[in-house]
Amino acid sequence: MPYLNAPLTNARLRRSVRAWLAGLSIAFALMAVGGAAQAQTQPRPAVEAAPQAVPGFWDPRRRPDRPDMSRLTVIRFLTETDYPPFNFTGADGNPAGFNVDLARALCDEIKISCTVQMRRFETLVDAITSNRGDAIIASMAVTPALRARLDFTDPYYRAPARFVSRRDAVMPEIRPEYLEGKKVGVIAGTSHEAYLKAMFTDAELKSYPNDDALRLALRRSEVDFIFGDAISLAFWINGTDSGECCAFSGGPFVESRYFGEGIGIAVRKGNDLLRTSLNWALFRIWEKGRFTDLWLRYFSISPF
Repeated sequence: MPYLNAPLTNARLRRSVRAWLAGLSIAFALMAVGGAAQAQTQPRPAVEAAPQAVPGFWDPRRRPDRPDMSRLTVIRFLTETDYPPFNFTGADGNPAGFNVDLARALCDEIKISCTVQMRRFETLVDAITSNRGDAIIASMAVTPALRARLDFTDPYYRAPARFVSRRDAVMPEIRPEYLEGKKVGVIAGTSHEAYLKAMFTDAELKSYPNDDALRLALRRSEVDFIFGDAISLAFWINGTDSGECCAFSGGPFVESRYFGEGIGIAVRKGNDLLRTSLNWALFRIWEKGRFTDLWLRYFSISPF
């Protein structure tokens, strides 16, 4: 069924985020230097239904053993060229963004040299399989098709789904019975639409052809809620295009059947040493609070 693959398509998520992040690379560079841009965009009070949350998929009771990393001498990370705030070219011309900073934190934790090279997203898998790099850290969604070609670390974030309402109608929790008779907008043909049809059977669904039409419907109060990809919605809520109209209602929905397995770091098939080393380092970074600090630097409104 095609809708089950919709949330796992990196191209769709990249197009969605770019639509609201065009021109923001400079702003993120300023944030890294002194936070000036962030200060300009956050004077209004927060109206989120829940406090800022940071994704964490590491169980403290399942602490991974430190692998023997003596055979690791360098990690050649590959990332994509234009997917802010995850990957972009910084003001100094060097790779920047959440994924780039995470890669550097991993190398620091492992105590190893690393490089970060930017490539077009569609070339990354071939570059790894032909030994032109060691690991892909580029917000790559884990799919069965990619698992056939690559191995992946544990997920370090997901692309959850969330509801958005107008600011004067925020609900702290959303259950199917709460939306009985409510008009809910969603993009036609997506996993988000399939999920609503399966789980929110008493809501009145309104399908739209694209993100622009969907969000305009909410701004005009043609629907009570919209439902979609939380990462792109977070940037829209905090950006100028929203006109400060709206906020998240309820929490994230992360059912893997509809919204994917998560985002992991890809390595060549059979490279268990690198995969387990990165898993160990991811856990250590999370345990020390460094992952939280990094996440909050880039996401002023959390998709979670």
